[in-house]
Amino acid sequence: MADDLGDEWWTQGDNSGPSEVEEDTQPSTEEQQIKSTSKKRKSEKPIQENTKKKKIKETVQKECFITQETTEEKGDKETSTKKKRRKKKKTITDVLSSSKPVPGSPADIKTLLSSHYSQTRSVIEQEDLTLPDSCFLSSNDLTHSLSSYLKEVCPKWAKLQKQHTQTGSIMLLIVCGSALRTIDLIKQLVAFKGQAKVLKLFARHIKLDDHIKMLAKGVTHIGVGTPGRVAALLEKEGLTVQGLRYLILDWNFRDQKQRRMVDVPEVKKELLKMMDLGVVQSCREGAVKIGLF
Repeated sequence: MADDLGDEWWTQGDNSGPSEVEEDTQPSTEEQQIKSTSKKRKSEKPIQENTKKKKIKETVQKECFITQETTEEKGDKETSTKKKRRKKKKTITDVLSSSKPVPGSPADIKTLLSSHYSQTRSVIEQEDLTLPDSCFLSSNDLTHSLSSYLKEVCPKWAKLQKQHTQTGSIMLLIVCGSALRTIDLIKQLVAFKGQAKVLKLFARHIKLDDHIKMLAKGVTHIGVGTPGRVAALLEKEGLTVQGLRYLILDWNFRDQKQRRMVDVPEVKKELLKMMDLGVVQSCREGAVKIGLF
């Protein structure tokens, strides 16, 4: 039979064979292409979503960074404006440190008393409480120490201290703004006091009753202290102004903040209270002389 068919059947078999194979293989390659493209699309979708998310995060971060910068700039501006406002406000220390020190004068104590009495007394009473020029000693011109100033205004001190025999009273009263200043002034009295007994009068570490007992026990010639304690002793009558001859106010001294005694509201109030407790009246009668050191 092979001979009858001849050689053509081999060629036919060769032609038909590849065609069937090609028909079987073609659809498979197309499916693979479709599958690969679908896979690519599926794989591209999460990548696109991730890129979108990254872009959104970046924009949010940029906006947050911008808002932080703006808030920081606003905060810096507010702090700078606050600093400028604070700089504009001048304290007593700034004013006094920039001004040259000027020695006190009787006019200063007169204006202090007149402004005080104008708020609490009538016009007639104010005239009765004004201090004449004869009440004042010469003021310190900022060149004296305490001892040299007292030697100038109290030249007969050695004789006067022997005549003072009254208890519960002081012949020379020096009033200053603080307890530390009191101790400093007592040290400066060494060259002046001689045999006189000196008593420190301030509230720190010393009770009011103890001061009253000290004054009643013996003769005290010089008292150095704060106006608050002196006013309290005058109110309790543990100290009288009967033997008082000289009242020296530590007027020109400035503390670390460049404040004088009358620049501190509390001390100023106590000083005016002390002056009201018989001191001004004794000055008007000529028994007490006032000196501004």
